[in-house]
Amino acid sequence: MASDFNTVVVGAGSFGAWTALTLQRRGRRVLLLDAHGPAHGRASSGGESRIIRMGYGPHGIYSSWSMRSLEIWQELFARAGQPLFHRTGVLWISHPGEEYNSQNLAQFEKCGIPHETFTQGELAHHYPQMALDSATTWGLFEPDSGVLMARRAVATVVDAAIRQGVEYRRAAVRFPADLASDRETRKHASSGRLQGIATVDGQRISAGRDGIYIFASGPWLGKLFPELLAHRIFVTRQEAFFFGTPPGDSRFAPPALPTWIDLAHEAYGMPDLEGRGLKIGIDRHGPPFDPDTGGRQPQPEAIGQARDYLARRFPAMSGAPLVESRVCQYANTSSGDFLLDRHPDFENVWLAGGGSGHGFKHGPAVGEYLAGRIVDEAPGDPRFSLETKQVIQRRAIF
Repeated sequence: MASDFNTVVVGAGSFGAWTALTLQRRGRRVLLLDAHGPAHGRASSGGESRIIRMGYGPHGIYSSWSMRSLEIWQELFARAGQPLFHRTGVLWISHPGEEYNSQNLAQFEKCGIPHETFTQGELAHHYPQMALDSATTWGLFEPDSGVLMARRAVATVVDAAIRQGVEYRRAAVRFPADLASDRETRKHASSGRLQGIATVDGQRISAGRDGIYIFASGPWLGKLFPELLAHRIFVTRQEAFFFGTPPGDSRFAPPALPTWIDLAHEAYGMPDLEGRGLKIGIDRHGPPFDPDTGGRQPQPEAIGQARDYLARRFPAMSGAPLVESRVCQYANTSSGDFLLDRHPDFENVWLAGGGSGHGFKHGPAVGEYLAGRIVDEAPGDPRFSLETKQVIQRRAIF
């Protein structure tokens, strides 16, 4: 009996959920799979909050994708009646010799992105709770940007996809190593088209003769395709911390405090949203991490780094209690560009990953990009191709 779907999307994070919803709207019949559930505790799309900002230095395509994505996120939230975007604004803190924020400013002016610039004195006036050392020269502010409530936002996308007609199942796909002795799988590999996939509980799932398979599996992508991607997707441990603010003190919540990015110190943070505390993250790549077996307890060294930054930037928060922590992972490509391309051996298999720590916000644009390539046969952008992904990291996207 023919299946009721002709497209299978593996992974219900931001990339996978939006791709499933967008393709269903474009006339495909989609089955969406996830091993643990949408934006689950081990997913890169899990956790409470993610920044959405337009600043990408000279990389204008990401600025355009952020603008488009924010529009689509907000449309979804409005239809669902879910206020899952906080318009906190995003403040870039600039130091001498940094070109990135000057490039941001040029991009904002070129694209008509609303923004403000602040001198050091104006920064001190607007944000007296923020300590500014003599090396802070100016600030660039995006008033319309802010924070997406990540876990609940992805759940909302999946709910919308199901209402649109997407079939969702909780199922884990078997790794190719488990299928090495499977004669049927070898036959499929030699045909140039994937005829089906298997789950850990023994089910075989086929999208039919003309079926499409999209793997949007985040940090598991290298495990699913080890020969192809194990050395091109670098999975690293990342930690974020929420510190309790003083009772009755509104200085660390919006609108008094925006989301901020401090490239010189490789740090970012968000104000106290929904009573969760002031969020601090150190944005340097951590050690290699296995999303299946890696422990999720915070490391004392990482807590210390976050506390040091907190005390330096917000003196009134020095010694604040750690009320929550989050250990997740980045799935980095060599440059930080996404991987959105066809598998070289299977004409009906697509790879969507390499979010590289900044991908969450772009889920809607990724869905549109892949729908354009699959449904309209639109040409691809070389920066998202597999062949541009190297085995040595030279991060260029921040």
